[in-house]
Amino acid sequence: MAYDTNNIFARILRGELPCHKVYEDDDTFAFLDIMPRADGHTLVLPRSPAVNLIDATPAQLSSVILTVQRIARAAKSAFAADGVRIEQFNEAAGGQMVFHLHFHVLPRWTGVDLRPPGKMADPEVLKAHAETLRKALAA
Repeated sequence: MAYDTNNIFARILRGELPCHKVYEDDDTFAFLDIMPRADGHTLVLPRSPAVNLIDATPAQLSSVILTVQRIARAAKSAFAADGVRIEQFNEAAGGQMVFHLHFHVLPRWTGVDLRPPGKMADPEVLKAHAETLRKALAA
């Protein structure tokens, strides 16, 4: 599959669509999922084009997994989570919906189920969660 330069994440990276950014560096970008399955549900992606893990370069994978780890540590602390779940999907048959490599970082609490997929979050709640994560990342 060829990379679609107009996928939603490419548009977010170009600043054409808004997001609740929590972290960025030269190679990676992290922002909150607008349909979070848990408080603090963050998406981490490389800035450069890659459809998924299968076609990503070693450099893309290296930089993005380091950011995933950084976000996971901050999310666990910021939201007093018992653990963190990392998800990554490849190809439509594997559950991938946006064809730009990305990882989901979901804080998890014992005995608390994930919310069902597809429900938009209140933008003010997302704004507060983004600020909470940014503070934890700066600590």
